Amino acid sequence: MSSNAIKTGKGAPRATVQEAEIVREYGPFAGADKIAGVTHDGHRVWAATGTRLVAFDPDSGETTRTLDRACDAGTAFDGTHLYQIAEQRIDKIDPVTGDVLASIPAPGHGFDSGLTWAEGSLWVGQYRDRKIHQIDPDTGAVIRTIESNRFVTGVTWVDGELWHATWEGDASEIRRIDPQSGTVIERLEMPIGIGISGLESDGADLFYCGGGSSGKVRAVRRPRHDN
Repeated sequence: MSSNAIKTGKGAPRATVQEAEIVREYGPFAGADKIAGVTHDGHRVWAATGTRLVAFDPDSGETTRTLDRACDAGTAFDGTHLYQIAEQRIDKIDPVTGDVLASIPAPGHGFDSGLTWAEGSLWVGQYRDRKIHQIDPDTGAVIRTIESNRFVTGVTWVDGELWHATWEGDASEIRRIDPQSGTVIERLEMPIGIGISGLESDGADLFYCGGGSSGKVRAVRRPRHDN
């Protein structure tokens, strides 16, 4: 399949900007000094800490599960399985046993960042390349590419909206972009010094944001749009 790059258009309407509302913080977690990817399985939040996946209850903050797996970047959940970026590959993991069921090459060859599942595909952030790839979850083949004008960390879809996180220097934000044109529609600015290393929606009112070397996961309120 060919890859079609979609670039952010110049002259597009200016994006709306507001301060991100952080509603809760979780962690640091025992034995973990960083957070990379995050995902949500409908009940629990999973956080990649480098060598272990940690699952916690978002209501109590209590750790409910750990899996010893290489996990240095994005994490995703397809309704049944976890997907985890580990160096130059993406592992498909049974969340019950922790077994790796299959692996595919990561499109960034070790320079991948965020990961999410939507529309039967995996979506992979490329940090310094400032791109998001839609890939085939069985083969790793790139289906299409969306280009950003900022470093891309976490990626998530919710209610048909594509959001990604950015982190450059001391500044980080969550951006809603047009999935066809790449145009930035909306920006949620994090407080200076608080970065986002991973991003996932709970499918409702919250984003869960990995906090990099802070070792924390932060819940940020998602703006709701009346149609």
